[in-house]
Amino acid sequence: MKFGEKVRQLRKDMKLSQGELAEKIGVSARSVAAYEGGTSYPRYKETYDALATALGVDVNYLRTEDEGFLEEVGQEFGSRGQRQAQAILGEARQLFAGGELSDEDKLAFLTEMQKLFLDSKQRAKKYTNKRYLRDGEDN
Repeated sequence: MKFGEKVRQLRKDMKLSQGELAEKIGVSARSVAAYEGGTSYPRYKETYDALATALGVDVNYLRTEDEGFLEEVGQEFGSRGQRQAQAILGEARQLFAGGELSDEDKLAFLTEMQKLFLDSKQRAKKYTNKRYLRDGEDN
């Protein structure tokens, strides 16, 4: 089950609206809708913690390896970098659809893709004109 599906199911089990959950964790209802729709992930660790507390689960239940990576990217490179990473991971998953790779090989490939992505973002940030950086951060 994906992150958004987990959030939606837990929220419904607790009989909370998106607005009520949003109020409990300190984000907008639109953010909760984006989490549930799979178009966005919490940007900060504190939001994951608040979400887990509000839904009565361990924070590790909400996360998968990809979501931990996406959180790290969001903190380092902003929402644009997070969307780019999410797109790359989605495309990499499509490569494996019906494929012959073992789960171990798939994980190794995805881990290397994540490392390459972070490395390329760091290099690009180094050469980005300062006027395009907001608060010293690529967004």
